[in-house]
Amino acid sequence: MDFFEEAYHGHPPWDIGRPQKEFVYLEESGAIPGDVLDVGCGTGENALYLAGRGHVVWGVDSAPTAIEIAREKARERDLSATFLVSDALNLDRIGRSFDTVIDSGLFHALTDTERPCFVRNLASVLRKGGTYYMLAFSDREPAGYGPRRVSKREIAEAFSEGWRIAFIRPAVFENRTKPEGAKAWLSAIVRE
Repeated sequence: MDFFEEAYHGHPPWDIGRPQKEFVYLEESGAIPGDVLDVGCGTGENALYLAGRGHVVWGVDSAPTAIEIAREKARERDLSATFLVSDALNLDRIGRSFDTVIDSGLFHALTDTERPCFVRNLASVLRKGGTYYMLAFSDREPAGYGPRRVSKREIAEAFSEGWRIAFIRPAVFENRTKPEGAKAWLSAIVRE
């Protein structure tokens, strides 16, 4: 059993039982248009929030247990969202494109060798002119608890060809371990 599948057999610290505030702010400000893909959706809180706001939403995650929980939440809340067990490195297999892609904690879990593959796959599902919003642990967060930290430079390098970075700004990654959350970057990256 892989790390993420095993984590969903308990209560992973990133599964806070509600959408991340950063995505709520983006939606409320009108920054999230059209059809949305939530890549690394976990148990679906961000996806279900956006579905409840009227978006057509798909969520993908490699952990079958997380997808099962997300589907159950959608049924319980009477919300329409499509949840698939799928690897983020094979997004091209979805066979559909989206206006917006959101990522809450996936990019920072990718290895250096996985990142270029992910960026190529992301381009296959995000329409030209569409925006990828990434919430990732920042290198401003002290070492210790949590995943690998990501620098602005790493983000810029990963998205240097065929993409335009609209912004990378300080943000908070809410979690159940630290009440104040972890220091993060929220990035808006446009497919050219």
